[in-house]
Amino acid sequence: MTEPLSPASLHRILGIAPSTPLCPADMASALKVAFCPAPELSPRLERFASSLFGALRSCGSSVTCAPGPDGRYAPGTVVIAPGTFPDHLLPINRVSTLYNNIIVGIYDEPPPVVPGASPQQTLDAVVGRLAWDMVHLVIYVTADSWTVCSMNGGVTTFASPLPETADVLGSLVPKLTAQVVPPRAGEIDIRHGELDTSGSLFRSVARDFGESGCIWDGNPLLMSHTSREGLAYRSGFYRKIVARYLDERTGMSYGFLARQLPVQAGPALDADSPAGTPAETAVEVSIAGRKLLVPIPEVRVITTRSGCRKTAIDSRQDLVETGLADGRVWLATPAGTAPEVAVRPSFDTLTIIAHAAGNAMVSSILQTLRPGSRFPERLAAVGAAMTHWHHYPDGEQVPEGHIVHGSDNPPVSCSTPQSAAYSLLGKLKALEQALGQGMEFLGDVHIEPGHGTNLVGILTLAEAAARLNGRVAVQPKRKRTSGTARTAGTAVFLLLDPDLL
Repeated sequence: MTEPLSPASLHRILGIAPSTPLCPADMASALKVAFCPAPELSPRLERFASSLFGALRSCGSSVTCAPGPDGRYAPGTVVIAPGTFPDHLLPINRVSTLYNNIIVGIYDEPPPVVPGASPQQTLDAVVGRLAWDMVHLVIYVTADSWTVCSMNGGVTTFASPLPETADVLGSLVPKLTAQVVPPRAGEIDIRHGELDTSGSLFRSVARDFGESGCIWDGNPLLMSHTSREGLAYRSGFYRKIVARYLDERTGMSYGFLARQLPVQAGPALDADSPAGTPAETAVEVSIAGRKLLVPIPEVRVITTRSGCRKTAIDSRQDLVETGLADGRVWLATPAGTAPEVAVRPSFDTLTIIAHAAGNAMVSSILQTLRPGSRFPERLAAVGAAMTHWHHYPDGEQVPEGHIVHGSDNPPVSCSTPQSAAYSLLGKLKALEQALGQGMEFLGDVHIEPGHGTNLVGILTLAEAAARLNGRVAVQPKRKRTSGTARTAGTAVFLLLDPDLL
């Protein structure tokens, strides 16, 4: 299938560098890897490390065993660190910052996936190891398997004692390519106190967040929060490094709820017609055998504040506004919020913006190719809703008119430019699928392998939560009650499979 957008257009819309690798082969060829083994390795780890060394070379990556002349690894180098290190030899001491290098710990022991443990307990165990050894990714090796665990809660197990090239290319390389980092200072414009929380639109949106949170309450798959202060560190120095890496956040929360505000998107134009002369305000989209000029949208989204409890939202402080205008992403805090109060943008900010921009572009395309479609009317009237959680829906939970896509994408982590690119490109491909099959497009279900799901479309947050939790749809004036997770039956969504998290 032809890509609907060029790399240059992705850059114009979302600021994603045109050189960003989007397929595993390109990711591998751009990867620079250094091996930094512990002083003593078990025979099993020696065999595994040697096999991984060869597999990465076969993938086309540049592999070395030596640091630079100053004893440090160059920025951008992935440091593979098998074994257990004493404090003074930790690989973190041989890189400039946690931002500049991905460090991978490899251990001769079973993964911390305990039968009966909740997703939150598994995540806390993984993040605890990351903080103790100051690494970004961990690999656990046993006699007959190896398991990759990531900061976003992904747990992937391979039933082989040694890594095979295909598994390394398809699963590990994407995780090594782009680092999980929050948006950095200067990347997002902060607008202190500019979110008006007194208007009727905000109050209506806030009620939807509240209803949704009540329904999700009790479902362990919408994980709450891993506290930075609750982790064990080898020293106060390493504690400070983690705090700085997380932009002084109190910890990491997982999943998000968001409501895109109404947007009037202009219709797309035929790129080959006299009226379709390329302009600074449009990009060319290839879809359904047509080349269209689609306006670059400006979007606004109300979303949960990074670190808040999504099942008990305080609308006065837990909702922020993010948006895209003139090629810049911005974040507005609620009115009355003092400038000194730190409000951090979500790790998923660019993915949220990508879905919002994609919704507006879909509206433009449908106005031209399928006049009278419900999606553009709904987006213009009430906006759209987005729900992200770290698991996957079964077939019965996919709403009518929502196209599932993304399961074949490389398993990249949240906050990466690749994740945002797959969100936008996948949405446009989902629209093309709906057009080709004569279906009405009402939204999309974006599967992120090894990560989770984004459900985006015309359902409200409460309606989506009700569907995903096996509940009756919430009525606007219905008294709120706490929801409970459905545990019976065979619904994949509520059955914990560590290999799919």
